[in-house]
Amino acid sequence: MKFVLAGFGGSGKTTLFNAMTGLDVPVGYGGEVRVGTVRVPDHRVDALSRVYSSRRTTHAAINLRDVPGEHGGAQRVLSPGTLQQIRDREAICLVLRDFVNPALEAAPDPLAELQAFHAECVLSDLGVAERRLDRLRKERAHVQEIGAFETAVAALAEGKPLRLLSPDELHRAFLTGYGLLTDLPLLAAVNVDEERAGNSVQAELEDEVCGMGGAAMVLSAQVEAEIAGLDPGDQGDFLEAMGLAEPTLGRFVRATYELMNLISFFTVGPEEVRAWTIRRGTVARTAAGRVHSDMERGFIRAEIIPYGVFAEYGTEQAVKEAGRMRVEGQSYVMADGDIMYVRFNV
Repeated sequence: MKFVLAGFGGSGKTTLFNAMTGLDVPVGYGGEVRVGTVRVPDHRVDALSRVYSSRRTTHAAINLRDVPGEHGGAQRVLSPGTLQQIRDREAICLVLRDFVNPALEAAPDPLAELQAFHAECVLSDLGVAERRLDRLRKERAHVQEIGAFETAVAALAEGKPLRLLSPDELHRAFLTGYGLLTDLPLLAAVNVDEERAGNSVQAELEDEVCGMGGAAMVLSAQVEAEIAGLDPGDQGDFLEAMGLAEPTLGRFVRATYELMNLISFFTVGPEEVRAWTIRRGTVARTAAGRVHSDMERGFIRAEIIPYGVFAEYGTEQAVKEAGRMRVEGQSYVMADGDIMYVRFNV
């Protein structure tokens, strides 16, 4: 997964980026684009690794890009260069400032930041879509491709993000490669001070985000930075004192998976236990291709153990003896937590 942390200057994006990636890049206004990897926490991967005594344990990962914020004051503007850095991502995490930043004169206003970011993305997308539509009409392109861009332009002209349009309304195959910002999944992360780290999203802001087809969560980047600096054994007590059940990373991953309709399946063995990320609804043959292209090409069958069944019996052998391992064909729809063995021949 390729995620981008976006937002205006002073929102705390880089502090959050450091806490989630374990890096220590400089914070402050401006700066460079930073890229890091976030390991997706999953207790199931760790449990399987212990059972198999695997040499390697590989969690799913999120590729996270921190794009420098700009103009975080009363005039909230994002440059074309900043917007371009967002276009090739798969989803957006928009960090909204809801804390007093001494470096900024403007009072925190997360709702205004959300609306300003949305307006910037709509305007940018509209320019891209209109230019492409003009070209398609001049070239007398296929009517369906013209229709897709006409639909996009009409929605954007009304200020409507493309992610709200259903597949029946918008044929996205024709939009591939244009990186339209308002069609990317949107997670709004409201960055608050320590005292409000355990609060919920304000109703007005949550309604606005939902109206844009996105989701919202509250976090405190400062708290996350403090947690990241603690020994693992001390983190639980600190979280309890802050009124938090877990670090933001776990909530961020769950929100991301739900927003992008993602699930995980596992491959296991003494060499490696590994988590793989796929879209919900992916069939077994396509999932096998995530592991290796030869597995998809020569797919014969999949042997499936749901993680819950494995946890119930404790070992693979016990599952087999109980007759709970299933044999599935190429059209089997994968479920979250499936342990898969692929039989193939090339």
